[in-house]
Amino acid sequence: MVEERYLKVRIGDLPLDSGETLPGVELACSVTGRLRPDGSNLVVVCHALTGSHHLWGPSVEGLPEGWWNGVVGPGMAIDTDRFCVVCFNNLCSPYGSTAPSSLGPEGRPWGMRFPLVSCRDVARSQVMGLRALGVERALAVVGGSMGGMVALEMALSFPKVFERCVVIAAPMRLYPQAIAYNEVQRQAIMWDPDWREGDYYPDPGPVRGLATARMLAMITYRSENSFVSRWMREVAHGDPWRWDGKFQVETYLHHHGQELVKRFDANCYLYLTRAMDLHDVLAGRGGSPEEAFGGFSGRDILGVGISSDMLFPNWQVEEVVSSAKRAGVNGWYEEIESPNGHDAFLIDLDQVDDILRTFWRRTGMG
Repeated sequence: MVEERYLKVRIGDLPLDSGETLPGVELACSVTGRLRPDGSNLVVVCHALTGSHHLWGPSVEGLPEGWWNGVVGPGMAIDTDRFCVVCFNNLCSPYGSTAPSSLGPEGRPWGMRFPLVSCRDVARSQVMGLRALGVERALAVVGGSMGGMVALEMALSFPKVFERCVVIAAPMRLYPQAIAYNEVQRQAIMWDPDWREGDYYPDPGPVRGLATARMLAMITYRSENSFVSRWMREVAHGDPWRWDGKFQVETYLHHHGQELVKRFDANCYLYLTRAMDLHDVLAGRGGSPEEAFGGFSGRDILGVGISSDMLFPNWQVEEVVSSAKRAGVNGWYEEIESPNGHDAFLIDLDQVDDILRTFWRRTGMG
């Protein structure tokens, strides 16, 4: 039985898009399957905002349940019996990679002294991580949501490393409404008196602010139809004409807010949402799709949108594919038909599985 193994990879100093350098960077990662020295069986998977490098299987110590059970594993679309699968914990994430919650040069947690990073910085760190593992090429890089942004940056920044790129429910640049959602979430954290300008360690920190941020995020991850079909105006308990009464949708949001504070760090949340805000594949690449995607010309890209996604609407994913095709990339667009909103790539796994298998066959990996 193939198993997911967990490693720490030291990549040293990381130059950032801001002009600063982050010293002594470490990345946690998972490796499933036996890696060929030339990387000819490697698939790299990039995780979303609060995900981790634990892709499949039950929860393990310090890590929640694998977030892509049903897509990654033996016999799945990302078949761990055929491929070696690597997933890095994102820079700034609290699951083992260098982050604002890590000890800084002064011997205490970085907090808000940590430099701002971009999705391109996260991508650069992960390619440095691959090289530290002795890998110079991969069959494909795949990611959803923030992971899709990182995957796209990996492919465009290092086109000689990746033969294929799969972008699921992610845009080629963040549009103002998504930035606005992120800013409200950050303000919920920063207005919590327990945030203390980010210097709350070793205390739990702004748990109320982080829970509120997650509540807003959960609204953007689902669609109105999904809320209507599940509960409509169903009351969870008490009398809604009194303040101790709650509708089911309210208890749903409170539950997810409380669950996140058990496993995530508030400062990390601030930095990761800002990294998404800074995502723009045209920046620093001439400002045109032809120049941004030109280095990936002749290779294969798949964009997967979601019919009911209000966070990154399907037209934003279509824009990735149309821009790539204008630059000579072999591009395909597919769509998950679902009422589940942005989270459909984590819920409608049968469709994700089918779409990936079709792309593998179409590009010679099937």
